[in-house]
Amino acid sequence: MDHHDDFREFVLARQQALMRFAYLLTGDAHLAEDLLQSVLIKVVGKWPTLSRDGNPEAYTRKALVNQSISWWRRPRLESPSADPPERGASHDEATLDRIVLRQALARLTPKQRAVIVLRFWEDLTETQTAETLGCSVGTVKSQVHHALARLRALAPELAHLLSDSEVREVAR
Repeated sequence: MDHHDDFREFVLARQQALMRFAYLLTGDAHLAEDLLQSVLIKVVGKWPTLSRDGNPEAYTRKALVNQSISWWRRPRLESPSADPPERGASHDEATLDRIVLRQALARLTPKQRAVIVLRFWEDLTETQTAETLGCSVGTVKSQVHHALARLRALAPELAHLLSDSEVREVAR
């Protein structure tokens, strides 16, 4: 088996998880596809070394975070509306919560969004998050603290999503 077959197997096995991660970083399905594709192009060039000496998935996730931050710094031609759609018969509460949460996440800095996604969506520990982002555990803790405070300020209507015990757990 050559390294291209090994890379192909990695992509087939982890594509959905990496795509979800890219989507959570960008907030847009098309941008997530572009992000993942551009990162995988870079990863395939480093594949022989990564598959032999490293952790290819961790490297790919970190590359996704770094690339999304780079893209975030690019000038934007469009800006999404900050107002959620009006409540109507076709939207239930969960759908509106997801829309509001997505919009609030989009207003976080890329690093804050990455920390929130890694900690609470990917369910990584603080140590694993720090390793993925290449920073200290203290930085992860402070970024989580600031990101959650910003989310509470941006979307106070989502406070019901966290129980008291979860708020205490997150505050630690």
